[in-house]
Amino acid sequence: MRIVMQPARRSEKVVNKHYEDTIASPVDIDASAHLLEPKVVEQLKQLFPSGQAQMWGVVPGKKDVNVAQVKKMSPGDWVFFTGDKKLYFGGTIALMWRSSDLAEELWQTNGEGQTWEYMYALSGTRGFDIPVAEIRSLLGWNSNRNIMGITVLGEEESDILQTYLTLDPAPAAVQQNDVLQDEEAVAAYDGELERKATRAQRGEQAALKRRLLPGLTGECALCGRELPGTFLIGAHIKKRAMCTDDEKRDLTNIAMLACTLGCDALYEHGYVTVAEGGGIRVSPLAAVIPEIDTHIQERLIGRTVTWWTPQREPYYQWHRTHTFKELPPA
Repeated sequence: MRIVMQPARRSEKVVNKHYEDTIASPVDIDASAHLLEPKVVEQLKQLFPSGQAQMWGVVPGKKDVNVAQVKKMSPGDWVFFTGDKKLYFGGTIALMWRSSDLAEELWQTNGEGQTWEYMYALSGTRGFDIPVAEIRSLLGWNSNRNIMGITVLGEEESDILQTYLTLDPAPAAVQQNDVLQDEEAVAAYDGELERKATRAQRGEQAALKRRLLPGLTGECALCGRELPGTFLIGAHIKKRAMCTDDEKRDLTNIAMLACTLGCDALYEHGYVTVAEGGGIRVSPLAAVIPEIDTHIQERLIGRTVTWWTPQREPYYQWHRTHTFKELPPA
């Protein structure tokens, strides 16, 4: 998965109109079918059974400056919309195609007479509120660097952001030869297949588990069930990979017990979070997955996490702003 930075400042009237027309209000596929190749229409309908898809596009730019970046993009990549000093929206590229006719019907043309003909549809979209300054610091960018044009990040930076913000995959068109290329990559790889944890990390995890689970059983901080230790893990409230050394050593506050019967995964992937004061918040995106919604409704709705304290609030606050799945902004 590559990460694509898509500049789209909603403070600009034209950009905001485009966002409202084709992101906040998804495009009707049947109504646009006459302007698309039949294969594209068929793929869109397979990917979006509802018959509607959020769409965006890229202009070629002067001397086709944007085309080189577009060629690096592919279905399965993640796009972040950026503007007004923050990342505010994102999702998976489900499908890419080129259509000047549909782009012009949706968005007209810009001042140079170009339209946003390099088009893509998005799946699994969600809202964010992450300052660009935070991303600069995370990726080691110059403090004055801005995202001026569409930019496809390299693999290392993409991996860092994927881990940092828990970017889950969403439906996307399978590209020809994708499976073959993956198999060839595995066959050609001659590096380590297993990586041993360092002694320090093993010691940290053991100390954390002992502190959280002094006996044979314990209580899941989220659902409140008393369970054998086998079904409980020491879940970091703030993603461990993003903790400072001091935070990793804050064994009293950095983690909580979470059960492997669903709660740990729901928290890890942002379908639930803990509000200030301890109340459980549920992502609106959970409702579209019946199995997830059922577990939440049966076990978590209305619960207060007694593990919450003012000392742990900064860690819970990080989870709310970086991992919790918010609705895309309207």
